[in-house]
Formats: sequence, C-alpha cells, structure tokens
Amino acid sequence: MPREGRPDTEPCVEGGKDPATCDLQWLRRAGQGDRAAFERLYLHHYDRLARFVARHTARRDLVDEIVNETMWVVWRDANQFRGEAKVATWIFGIAYRCLMKTLRDRPGVPESTTAQAEGTSDDAEQVELSDWVRRGLLALPTEQRMTLELAYYLGQSCEEIAAIMDVAVGTVKARLFHARLRLRNTLPALGGEDSPHAHAARG
Repeated sequence: MPREGRPDTEPCVEGGKDPATCDLQWLRRAGQGDRAAFERLYLHHYDRLARFVARHTARRDLVDEIVNETMWVVWRDANQFRGEAKVATWIFGIAYRCLMKTLRDRPGVPESTTAQAEGTSDDAEQVELSDWVRRGLLALPTEQRMTLELAYYLGQSCEEIAAIMDVAVGTVKARLFHARLRLRNTLPALGGEDSPHAHAARG
C-alpha cells in the first residue's frame, strides 16, 4: 500500500528549482509511495492537461475522467520512468494515449465548442476571431490538429511532440506543415471571402 508522505520542507518551484527538476523529484518520491509528492505533481500538471483534453471534448466529466486516468497511470508506473524525456513530456504522452483511446471507444463524444485559450476576451472581434480559428482547427484531421495544438497552445518542441505521440520527428514536422497548409486553404472560406480574417489568412 502507498504510504502517506510528508510534504517537502521547502516548495520546489518557489525554492528556485526549475519545473523539470521538481517534476523528477516528485515522480521519484511518488514511485516510493509518497502521496504528498504525487499530489504536488498532480496539481502542477492538472491545468495544462485539462486544457489540452478540453480542446477535444465539450464534456467536462470526460475531461476530468481522462486527466484522472492519466494521473492514475503516472502513479502506477512512476517506477518505470526511465528519464528518456522530461517528466512533463512523459505525462503528456500518457494523456495523449488516454485521450485517443476515449475518442476511439466513444465516437459520439462531442467536440469542444469553445476556444479555450482565446475565448476569454469580451472584445467582439477577438471572440469572432477565436471562433473562426476554432472552426478551422475542427476541420483538420485529429492527428494534425493535436500536433498543431501541442506545438502552438502548449509550447511543445517537435522532439517533445514526437515523444508524446510516439512518432518520428519528421512525422511531426510533416503534420505541422500539412496542418498549416490546410488551415491556410480552409480559413478564408470559413470567414467569407470579404472578411478581414480571410484576407489575413491569405496574406
């Protein structure tokens, strides 16, 4: 049975250590059954995981289910982490597989209807732009869309995305190229030929 761990005597990130070092420290302690360390790891990654998953389903219950399933695998397999990538990359790889499994097993899952990162502005033009981009993203094949979002919304490098999706770096670059090309061809039609957004996409 996992034992109850005691919290660190000094907060990791606030103590001057970089996030990757903190992640590794917490994961190693979680692998020894330290629940407090695992809780810190969970809290550190929850928001970004939830944002990523929420871009692919409108159901909040599924977002929580997938994030929790991801972190359960992290807890279960903490001792199997070999350090071949950052802990954060390893965790997102698990989240990606959990998300893809859910989308395969539940083909009727509704797509996200909100632009998570951009839809917070009260400015009408910004909201319109966000909706325009969201519709363009929804038109992409799932793998291209996920690759684009990992790169631009979550700031993952091509190497990190390759590790997350378990593909070659060249495949990631090809998906990004084709996704950008498809958006460039699709967005003008979605915005209407005379809209400012359409002119921006063509330019």
